[in-house]
Amino acid sequence: MYRFAKAVANVGGQAVRQVRHGSTASHNFHSKYGMGVLVSGTVFCGVVWGYVLTQTGIEWNLSPVNRVMPKPWREAEE
Repeated sequence: MYRFAKAVANVGGQAVRQVRHGSTASHNFHSKYGMGVLVSGTVFCGVVWGYVLTQTGIEWNLSPVNRVMPKPWREAEE
C-alpha cells in the first residue's frame, strides 16, 4: 500500500510540474480577471432568478391536497 500511495503522489507531482512549466496561459489570469468574472456571474444569476421568481408565474411548493377535485363522472351515452 505504501508503494501505491508513493506512486500516486509521484504522478500527481509530475502533473503539477508539467502544468507549471509547460503552460502557455497567463499565470495572472485570476488576479487580473477573477473578481470581475465572479461579480458578473453573481449578477447574472441574481437577475435570472429575479426574473424567474417574479415574472414567470410559477407557484412554488403548493400542495394539491384538497385543491384538485376529480371531474364528475359522466354516464355513457346510449
